[in-house]
Amino acid sequence: MSSYVISVLLLLDIYFTCVTVSSAVTGENYTARCPSNGLCTKLPAECISCAYHHNCSYGQPTNFTCHTRPGVRCVNESGEQQQNFSLTVDCRFCWQLDASQYLCSNSTSCMTVSCPRRRYNATCVVVELVHCLGRRKFYKRLFCNWTGGYKWSTALALSITLGGFGADRFYLGQWREGLGKLFSFGGLGIWTLIDVLLIGVGYVGPADGSLYI
Repeated sequence: MSSYVISVLLLLDIYFTCVTVSSAVTGENYTARCPSNGLCTKLPAECISCAYHHNCSYGQPTNFTCHTRPGVRCVNESGEQQQNFSLTVDCRFCWQLDASQYLCSNSTSCMTVSCPRRRYNATCVVVELVHCLGRRKFYKRLFCNWTGGYKWSTALALSITLGGFGADRFYLGQWREGLGKLFSFGGLGIWTLIDVLLIGVGYVGPADGSLYI
């Protein structure tokens, strides 16, 4: 019986120790990024908690009541410390923000040159100094817009000058088409002219499916 009690006590001690350490680490994670004794209205979103409500006019500035999170200290414009303050935020959900106000994951496995243009599921996070309603992490369907480093100007120049030898297709990573042009002398010139037009309008792109730069 005594050994059972000792085992239970040891397990409880380990549990509470882990919880304490975890809480401390979590606190350090956000307090380290919260300026000490800075203006309350200039704190990053993760440093404060606001009572957002949805009965406001979309796009219009609205005042919300906010308070600092534990371990965060801030002051008003007079230099007095505050815990509760008013913050003016545009009435819009986080996913309604301008694209410059959040960062999204990029996909390098989707084809950018396709008709219709393909989309991918992106995970987006709002920039820390931007305040908005709702979740700061959200998902969006975005167009494939990555690049493999191929230049449109280089591809077009190769197509005009050395297109008969398949240099443009080789440059874009299209080896089969390049060999076909090489051994057919650019399709007797017809294929070469067609490729100049197709590359010029951007219809023919890199083989990896990326965009030109």
